[in-house]
Amino acid sequence: MITRIDLLRHGETEQGGGFRGSLNDALTERGWQQMRDAVCAAGPWDMLVSSPLQRCAAFARELAAQHGLPLQLEPDLRELHFGDWEGRSAAELMQDSAEALGLFWVDPYGFTPPGGEPLVQFEARVLSAMTRLQQRFAGQRMLIVGHAGVMRLLLARARGLPRERLLEVVVAHGELLPLSPFPAGELTAVGE
Repeated sequence: MITRIDLLRHGETEQGGGFRGSLNDALTERGWQQMRDAVCAAGPWDMLVSSPLQRCAAFARELAAQHGLPLQLEPDLRELHFGDWEGRSAAELMQDSAEALGLFWVDPYGFTPPGGEPLVQFEARVLSAMTRLQQRFAGQRMLIVGHAGVMRLLLARARGLPRERLLEVVVAHGELLPLSPFPAGELTAVGE
């Protein structure tokens, strides 16, 4: 049975851009509106799944309550932990860590930010969560409220991109994108 999956990135956060990772930022009013606008003509869904970080979970709770939908918070769908880079922007990192930042942009699987989560471990936990969700909710339509890194990973894999092209996948704040798995669990983007 094929499960239909839509991915929604959280909206703009109070602390702005940069490497937010495991930081638990709240949404701005604009961020809330970005997410509301994204889903206003979308769905319907049978199930909502969200990262437990408040920039995702707060909106997911609101949407679940509005539509009477079950909501599951999935810890393995939280954003990549950027270690010492958390809370910093690329511009800030260019001042004292330009070489390391360049290595990360060129080969995110080969270079891990200091104290950060290796991308291969991030990939394993996200794909494991997706496999569990596909098995548990087979045949249902699911909305996953998550982070740019999670969405990039899933979309790059679905599009058959090699690992080194992961960061070429762009996902805007509040962007809603469809994703569907093959019955065997191999992810494929709808309309790609």
